[in-house]
Amino acid sequence: MPLVRIDMPKGKSPDHRRAVADVVYDAMISTLNVPQNDRFQIISERDKGDLIVDPTYLDIQCSPEAIIIQITLNAGRSVELKQSFYMAVADGLHERAGMRREDVFIGLVEVMKENWSFGNGVAQYAT
Repeated sequence: MPLVRIDMPKGKSPDHRRAVADVVYDAMISTLNVPQNDRFQIISERDKGDLIVDPTYLDIQCSPEAIIIQITLNAGRSVELKQSFYMAVADGLHERAGMRREDVFIGLVEVMKENWSFGNGVAQYAT
């Protein structure tokens, strides 16, 4: 059950926002083994100055159009799966949304399965 938060500069069209969300979701299914219909995403647009991305960190030239994607998900995926996911998102956003690969920042936050409740006050994944 990944929870995806996508922060982007203000002024993007609904079609652009949906394309970004779709790329992230599709990449989670194809690379991280997330099941169909396991989609929980929050998209937020930020005013200039409210989305701060260093334009030269690690010699990666980010533009003012950079986005931040933070995903909370169950722990346990291999480094190789994560690397495949990062590439799938960067490539997908480049191809489907016209974004620069340099403008895609992704952070994964891994948690134990018992840290989720999908409703009814129950920790459905707790054993």
